[in-house]
Amino acid sequence: MIRAIIFDLDGTLADTEPLHLAAFAELLGAEGIELSREEYFERLIGYTDHDCFAVVMSEHGRPADEAAIARLAARKAELYQEMIVGRDLLYPGAADFVRRCAARFPLAVATGTLQDEAELILGRAGLRELFVDIVAAEDVENGKPAPDSFLAALSRLSARLNPPLKCEECLVIEDTAAGIEAARRAGMKVLAIAHSALPSDLAKADLVRGSLAEIDLDDVLRRLSD
Repeated sequence: MIRAIIFDLDGTLADTEPLHLAAFAELLGAEGIELSREEYFERLIGYTDHDCFAVVMSEHGRPADEAAIARLAARKAELYQEMIVGRDLLYPGAADFVRRCAARFPLAVATGTLQDEAELILGRAGLRELFVDIVAAEDVENGKPAPDSFLAALSRLSARLNPPLKCEECLVIEDTAAGIEAARRAGMKVLAIAHSALPSDLAKADLVRGSLAEIDLDDVLRRLSD
């Protein structure tokens, strides 16, 4: 039985992945590295800023020590926050779906983005108060596909519930293969949303839907209980 829901943010609730790509591409371009849309969406989506820069810089023989990566990640955070200020970024139907879920379950966010960025997006959408907590990039040692962020969200949700929450009682809503793998490794059920990947790329989820706007929550819960 599902007792709590954990949402990813970028690409799941908010249409922000093209903005992340633009910021990455600008900074990597200054390093002489071209980052295509195809490469980002097929291979790097779902990575934290740190991990994305570390992978790409290493593969292209550029300095990938912690100081260099931290410098790039800090500048990327500045660029990205400039892009999202004052913009409504949620997908159609996302806010309504979150409100329907919040009326029945405690909610958390587990995201590879930074805390300030997540707070800004959810606050702008009027949804922040519906989430018990946000587990962001700086809260965990390992980003997705490691299960760290989902296990941290489980711990924070469980502290408010009696009896304590079990992994299999959590439903994760994700949009990437890396996120699905992370949720699976955490022992959780997964509903994948094909916002930023083909449904065939999300086949390891328990269920796949084309958008949040088309989801019947009762139908999802019934199918997950079968």
